[in-house]
Amino acid sequence: MPLAQPLPLHDLPALYRSVATRYREGTRTGRHFVPSKLKRDPATAVVLRQAAATPGGFGHVVDLGCGRGQLSLALLLAGLAERVSGYDLDMVRVQDAQRAARGLPAEYAAADLSRPELPEGDTLLLMDVLFLLPEPAQHALLAAMAAAARQRLLIRTLDPDAGWRSAVGLWNERLHRTLRGQPPFGLRAMQLPRMQAVLAGLGFDSTVTPCWEGTPFPNVLLVATRRG
Repeated sequence: MPLAQPLPLHDLPALYRSVATRYREGTRTGRHFVPSKLKRDPATAVVLRQAAATPGGFGHVVDLGCGRGQLSLALLLAGLAERVSGYDLDMVRVQDAQRAARGLPAEYAAADLSRPELPEGDTLLLMDVLFLLPEPAQHALLAAMAAAARQRLLIRTLDPDAGWRSAVGLWNERLHRTLRGQPPFGLRAMQLPRMQAVLAGLGFDSTVTPCWEGTPFPNVLLVATRRG
């Protein structure tokens, strides 16, 4: 698939509709969730623009904790990824992604991210997962991602030092965990300088971009690029 030119904002709604159309045969939740998530989550546009600004795009994208796969499929349909491999623990969401990916160079499967080795790819995505893990598991996952990424890592996480936004974000995550029947505590958002230092030790230089436009949350996107 040829790569698209960098995407101006007025083209994004058409792309989002194209992605959402692929979920019409999926679960009722997926049909409603995907178009809303694409439009309302500021990270969608930030990641797409990051890919559009990267020479050659993101190549083979490995989407860890992919959920229903709408972000990595958006990259693929925009011509900003050559191939997608997505993994998630929730098999219902994975099945939605599998249906949506029919006919595309994309595969989705159920997998546990705590395993020590991850599939290799040019770009590894990890969106809203890291802070859900215990701190030792976070370090192990970062090391596994660094070993598997040929070029870059994109990690969306919470900034614990963003003042009132951090308080709102942690409260929101605890609420959602409670509604899902999960323990509301145990969230461990790693401080961003600490995460960048860990990645630097693994051979990656990184930058952090806010991903909270239009929301009260402390979401940020960390982009780490392999040195050399």
